Amino acid sequence: MSLMSPQLEAFIAITKHKTVRSAATTLNITQTAATQRIQSLEEKLSTTLFIRSRKGMILTPEGEALLRYCNAAYELEGEALAKIKGSGIESDISVCITGPSSIMRSRIIKQCFNVLKKFPKLLIQFDINDNKNRISTLRSGDSQIAIIEEEETNSEMETKTLKPENMVLVCSSKWKNRSLKDIINSERIIDYDPNDQMTYNYLKHYNLYSSATHERHFANRTDALALMIINGFGFGVLTEEYSKPYVDEKQLIILNEGNVYQNKLAMAWFTRHQPPKYFQALINAIT
Repeated sequence: MSLMSPQLEAFIAITKHKTVRSAATTLNITQTAATQRIQSLEEKLSTTLFIRSRKGMILTPEGEALLRYCNAAYELEGEALAKIKGSGIESDISVCITGPSSIMRSRIIKQCFNVLKKFPKLLIQFDINDNKNRISTLRSGDSQIAIIEEEETNSEMETKTLKPENMVLVCSSKWKNRSLKDIINSERIIDYDPNDQMTYNYLKHYNLYSSATHERHFANRTDALALMIINGFGFGVLTEEYSKPYVDEKQLIILNEGNVYQNKLAMAWFTRHQPPKYFQALINAIT
């Protein structure tokens, strides 16, 4: 593989083989095509690169200058290709994966461990982001892989559907003797931010929305949200996986008989013509 233009490839082949015919044979093109490439290169540079003699094609001083450039470029090209092909193994490469704290902590980070072992030079930034701007970080280039809600996917990017998150309705264990109806009628909901509809979606799914108070507290980090619920400032939804340790430690209890609401998520990234091996490995691991 060469990063050189076809014109420069023809130039280098002629300097090596001394004749256009031999160069064309090496490049697997016609003699006419090789000649045209040299003529095109000379027109671009506004100079003459070769003098035709009985001994073959002889470089002009300008041609010798171009040859020195090509030799230096080939040396740099070799280093660049080695780094590109060895990204994550022989050379450092950074990737940012952004996603909500629940799935990042319970699944995504763990799923990337084997990829990190396989690519020791791969540097991953796990961006814990519970806000709704994850897709914008993908567009801006601040992240290369984003975990987003399924309805946010669109044709401008590649996506793969992930296993849904099971959302459960939880409250403080201090309320274990209270009924579901009493809690949702009198206690505030705690969500991430005013745009977060997850608790509302859960309540609507189980026909509880009309009887619930719609005043809410907000905490835009899952750990802070869980802490507020544990301390009895309201109720809300958490993923089944995220809430389990708190339930096991008897800090939270699951309401509504453990019924779940599925939050459908997808992994999104922008198309790459030929994804590097480390990038494809991340895609495969997360899905």
